[in-house]
Amino acid sequence: MTAGLQPFLSDAVAVLRAPTQVWSREDGEIGPHSLDTASIDGVFHGDTRFIRATRVRYGTDAATLAPEWISRSAASASDARFEALLRRLDDRTPDPKIRLTRRRVVADGRMREEFTLVSHLEEAVELVLEVAVTPDATPMQDVKSGTDGAAPVERTFSGDAVEVSSGDASMRLQAPGAEVTAAGDDLILTWRVTCPSRSTAMVSWHVDLDDPSLVVRGTTRQVDWALEPVDGVDPRLFRWLRQALDDLDALRLTLPGNADEFFAAGAPWFFTLFGRDSLWTARLFLSVDPGMAASTLRVLGRLQGSTADPATAEEPGKIVHELRAGTLTMPGEGISLPPLYYGTVDATPLWITLLAEAHEAGMPEAEVRDLLPTMHDALDWVIASANADGFLDYVDETGHGLSNQGWKDSGDSIQWRDGSLADGPIALSEVQGYAYEAAVRAADLLDALEEDGAERLRSWAADLRTRFRERFWVETPEGRYPAIALDRDGRAVDTLTSNAGHLLGTGILDPDEERAVADLLVGPSMASGFGLRTMSTDAGGYWPLSYHGGSVWAHDTAIVARGMARAGLTDQARVLVDGMLAAAEAFAYRMPELHAGDAASDVTVPAPYPAACRPQAWSAAAAVVCHEIATRTG
Repeated sequence: MTAGLQPFLSDAVAVLRAPTQVWSREDGEIGPHSLDTASIDGVFHGDTRFIRATRVRYGTDAATLAPEWISRSAASASDARFEALLRRLDDRTPDPKIRLTRRRVVADGRMREEFTLVSHLEEAVELVLEVAVTPDATPMQDVKSGTDGAAPVERTFSGDAVEVSSGDASMRLQAPGAEVTAAGDDLILTWRVTCPSRSTAMVSWHVDLDDPSLVVRGTTRQVDWALEPVDGVDPRLFRWLRQALDDLDALRLTLPGNADEFFAAGAPWFFTLFGRDSLWTARLFLSVDPGMAASTLRVLGRLQGSTADPATAEEPGKIVHELRAGTLTMPGEGISLPPLYYGTVDATPLWITLLAEAHEAGMPEAEVRDLLPTMHDALDWVIASANADGFLDYVDETGHGLSNQGWKDSGDSIQWRDGSLADGPIALSEVQGYAYEAAVRAADLLDALEEDGAERLRSWAADLRTRFRERFWVETPEGRYPAIALDRDGRAVDTLTSNAGHLLGTGILDPDEERAVADLLVGPSMASGFGLRTMSTDAGGYWPLSYHGGSVWAHDTAIVARGMARAGLTDQARVLVDGMLAAAEAFAYRMPELHAGDAASDVTVPAPYPAACRPQAWSAAAAVVCHEIATRTG
């Protein structure tokens, strides 16, 4: 095992229906079959990998061969086909006449594979088809850290079925018509297949997966999010949007005992509720389905903090960051997060703003009123959390939580222009914009509902806006712009980053300031041609494959483009949308979590960030915003 190396994802194929997902190679095979290589491959349900590997063989009783896989296609995010040729059974003519189709369908708690043999030969074909399956019970966090080994399981055979269990988690594998045997750690499924002349034959197997410890559930609600192409708009936008809507459909989850849906953050690591991610995804997706925003708000509202607990970072009124079935540990990073963790500074103001926007988008007034107590508690948290300087900041008080608690949550994301790290507590620039917008939007909502309290919020927001202008603006050789943050001493951390773009459209900047920021962000140091870099190429810490220090994130670019459009800066917004379209095309329209920040003038396609999640909810939702901008300005 390559201990400590996170598996790469960029060359893997995902078929999913949250909270179940299957990762494989391009040919559909799940592997590797050795413990010497860290791999994402497997059949997962929740936070457990139930199958480590599969292997398909065909032939005779005397010898088996590997199919020659030639193509892959997908009917949806949950339904994929892999095509192979069986040339050793073919005739001597040049045209291949025997094909094998492997169809993989994933549902909540189930994975089914069908193998269809198609023959164009004049005579019947008889063969043995064998599928080797390696059961597993490895926790997802061990797979992610690259420290997983073969987890022991118990097996009970019964005809063409076998029960596999580890603790309370269990899997029932059934292969109708097959002989099911054991060979070491593997289960061997063997069918004797006869395919008539110029006809087909089909066999199948499936697994049903159960883990009582799951804190999320799938959904059976059918959605109709189909959108039609718009004349005169780049057709790549529609292709990206179609893939994004399909992926977002497959990423929907609920909590046990409740029908309200939210978007899982992304595959493979984040099939759960993340406050910030779920809120931003619902917000970017608002024009397609306002109901997802309403249900997301309710889900997070039920988990709103009610007490002060430094161990979980919970505080009264605070919106949760992350929900897990158990403690999440990150070996080598010194991070250990409790199952319900509140370590986020931005989810609470984002929740408030989404409620106001959902009301404007048509959320029923009665549903909005039901959430007003939650909004007031959230506003109290925002106002009470301001530090002595009047800004929202954060610091991990446990020593094993997240050191950075904005969306750029890696340990090295807040840097000075020379590349050195800023010391916390940290007050992020975009969080002040979120807080300002939350207070103003909440005031407007209270006025619309004829409720009291609006003037107090507007007064607080105005004071914050004044303080921000006095403290956050810096001037460097790159120009004048808002710093990424204030450090523990109140100094403005002077790196030019995409964070400044999140201020656009919030109202905390005046129109001239917005234009100045937008012009910098579409300049060559920030706009890669494939989206917006997280950090300027002129910064000392810039690296195109840094997670938050030079890479490009689809959702980050979309948020900034959305802010530009809201500020009336449509030309700048189109620059970013055009770059994202080029990236989407390069990634076959399933945008990853992030990609490298190399310039389009240097490379023809963006390099993948190999460990990036794909699909990722807010990356998919970026397509909706880009489509809106293009159709309004095209």
